[in-house]
Amino acid sequence: MNGAESLVKTLTDQGVDICFANPGTSEMHFLKALENPRMKSVLCLFEGICTGAADGYYRMKGTPASTLLHLGPGLANGLANIHNAKRASSGMVNIVGEHSASHLKYDPPLTSDIEGLARPLSHWVRRVESPQSVAWDVSTAIAKASEHPGQIATLLLPGDASWQEAGDAAALVPPPAAPQIKRPEPARIEAIAKVLRSGEPALVILANRATRGRAVELAGKLKAATGCRLATQFFTSRIERGAGRVTLERIPYAVPQALEFLKGFKHIITLETTEPIAFFSYPDKPSLLKAPGTVVHKLAEANEDSEAALDMLLYALDAGSATPVLQARAEAVIPQGALNPASIAAALAAALPEHCILVDESLTTGRETMGLTVGAAPHDLINNMGGSIGYGTPVATGAALACPDRRVFCMVGDGSAMYTIQSLWTQAREGLNVTTIIFANNSYAILKAEYANMGAGAPGPQALAMIDIDRPSIDWLAMAKSMGVPAVAVDSAEGFYKAMANSAREQGPTLIEVRLY
Repeated sequence: MNGAESLVKTLTDQGVDICFANPGTSEMHFLKALENPRMKSVLCLFEGICTGAADGYYRMKGTPASTLLHLGPGLANGLANIHNAKRASSGMVNIVGEHSASHLKYDPPLTSDIEGLARPLSHWVRRVESPQSVAWDVSTAIAKASEHPGQIATLLLPGDASWQEAGDAAALVPPPAAPQIKRPEPARIEAIAKVLRSGEPALVILANRATRGRAVELAGKLKAATGCRLATQFFTSRIERGAGRVTLERIPYAVPQALEFLKGFKHIITLETTEPIAFFSYPDKPSLLKAPGTVVHKLAEANEDSEAALDMLLYALDAGSATPVLQARAEAVIPQGALNPASIAAALAAALPEHCILVDESLTTGRETMGLTVGAAPHDLINNMGGSIGYGTPVATGAALACPDRRVFCMVGDGSAMYTIQSLWTQAREGLNVTTIIFANNSYAILKAEYANMGAGAPGPQALAMIDIDRPSIDWLAMAKSMGVPAVAVDSAEGFYKAMANSAREQGPTLIEVRLY
């Protein structure tokens, strides 16, 4: 068994059985080792697809995937979506090929400081020193990636460590212990219970694991017992929502609206997140969004057990038997006429099938989505917490591989889609049930809004030339066809609804161009 075979054996023995790959020459022995029948290998045509797909896989599966990246430039190509994954607390194991030690001294063209590239966006970085250490190193990487919250583990694999014999080292590596999630301190729980007993207006902000599963149900009990309100930040890694679930409000993205939303609360209580801040700094607008005099209380830190924290708080309040109010199913009304944010959201609410996954990178067009789909069929919503554009289609790809029995809808603006449009090819090759919705307005519409928010006035011709993408216009139907994905264009609300409903009944990927021009 050589080092590469030892690595793949350790990955699969410890439950990491998918690899999003974009290999190069230095990874050929790893590529051969991926023929292990227990490992699913997924080819991505750009490294940002690999890392984004690993992020989407973790968000839905809760266990890390692996990526295979080619040397420093390959890692650099994947860093934007590693940034997004880190902000979303997604775990992943990145395997980055490296030149053999004997070759590095000659400074070949692809030599770079891979550790220097990896370290700012990785929680753990290690270079394999010998083929005998590969299994131990990758086992440690898996353990790190599996912690709560999820971690980014990056392992550098020199070519000679891949092709040289590893001996029996892989058989000697024990699987990592299950991650231990900390419980919050009882004194903190009692202090927050006292706050809620006071009856002063309180907002509970939930994030990460607190926005799904039993934790959301417990938060609903807390709301029913105390009258507090429940919310998420504007961007959240994954929310279970829709009919039959506890509804979470959304703090607005725009600073004035966020300030208005938050001004009435005396207390903000956080679970696995921070107090609300603006996404960017703006002239004459605050970065901290809480009202003066509002007190922030941390119920659960990012590395603590939100479910246990809520259980403990309900016990302290003697409110464990409270009955949460669940969202009723809204009547599915198929909208008619022009496409606008409200009619688009109404079409989504009517068309979303039960237990689908909605990946949102629609920026401006999708601002109405969350409020108007609250009574849709139960579904999971995934947002971009890191803000780096080009996350949507890769994350949708990984989510579809994690949950092959669920339809994934990916809403993305045309400017954002062009960052990682190669995802369509992987979706076609793998036969993934992904409906990609392109909101085509021929511009980076979010930047037009931000131009005004920054107080820069109206953009002139030269500024508009850096924002509009209509010269030439992108042919989305041809783009999809070139990658093997069926596509349709719509220019009305009812046409959009029909296209989504049709896609949900079919197998495999499809693309819907929503023409907003």
